[in-house]
Amino acid sequence: MDLSIIVPLYNERESLPELYSWIESSLKDFSHELIFVDDGSTDGSWDVIRELSAKALHSPVHGIRFRRNYGKSAALYEGFAAAQGEIVVTMDADLQDSPEEIPDMVRMIREQGYDLVSGWKQHRQDNALTKNLPSKLYNWTARKVTGIRLHDMNCGLKAYRKEVVKNIEVYGEMHRYIPYLAKNAGFGNIGEKPVHHQKRKYGVSKFGMNRFVNGLLDLMSLWFLSRFGGKPMHFFGASGILMFLVGFVMTVWIIVAKLVHQAQGLKFRAVTDQPLFYLALLAVVLGVMLFLAGFIGEMISRSASGRNDYQIKERL
Repeated sequence: MDLSIIVPLYNERESLPELYSWIESSLKDFSHELIFVDDGSTDGSWDVIRELSAKALHSPVHGIRFRRNYGKSAALYEGFAAAQGEIVVTMDADLQDSPEEIPDMVRMIREQGYDLVSGWKQHRQDNALTKNLPSKLYNWTARKVTGIRLHDMNCGLKAYRKEVVKNIEVYGEMHRYIPYLAKNAGFGNIGEKPVHHQKRKYGVSKFGMNRFVNGLLDLMSLWFLSRFGGKPMHFFGASGILMFLVGFVMTVWIIVAKLVHQAQGLKFRAVTDQPLFYLALLAVVLGVMLFLAGFIGEMISRSASGRNDYQIKERL
């Protein structure tokens, strides 16, 4: 099978029949399967998926239904697990992504050797204040932190080699950073294609402004885990030693200064009367705590079941 098209959705009943027809007309030259992942919809979306599956003639339509709303990452995780196609494509169900872009993305993977091709909504049809400006800030930050030169990392329209989706784990709200997850798993040949973006035709957006704050926090977490997840002592231990040394040097300086002033008969303050002493003491205590945190983290990391899981590309 050439393609697996994964469509995560939540309350998109009105758009599903039109989306299905659009996908089928755009992918006539490919053998493909369509996987709808219903993320706990309450508007009857599942009934529509049942109907589409029953009437599908040439390309199978599969459905996965959650008991409640878990989020887009959970939907993609289950979709990736079920996908059987040589190339896996993800797209949103709101008709803002065009299936007509898929053949060109597939060619980029097959002919140019990309592991992943991400869509780039150059001309967004969203509200400039609530979507466009925060999106530009988010993507600029993501490029700086991840080192991946994508203009639109969170675009729902993406194409992957099957090996990519089978070797990454999407959890929490990490669907925003699948290219970074792929890069960390050893799939670094990541491309980008400008895609047509349309206004939402039915319903309302399921995402609010809080997604940008959460997205930045998730990015910091992912960056930290990728850099220090397997070696926590390198971060906590180094930070702890540095802070301990700063506190120790400050304490020694205060005591020496006091003794010098006392020996010379100059006016001096007791060590415990100086606010700097308590800051130095705090730095020493925090330094010890950070070092111990790194030590404990290292013990946990060394006992983790997946500590020796590596991505092997091939064997001879």
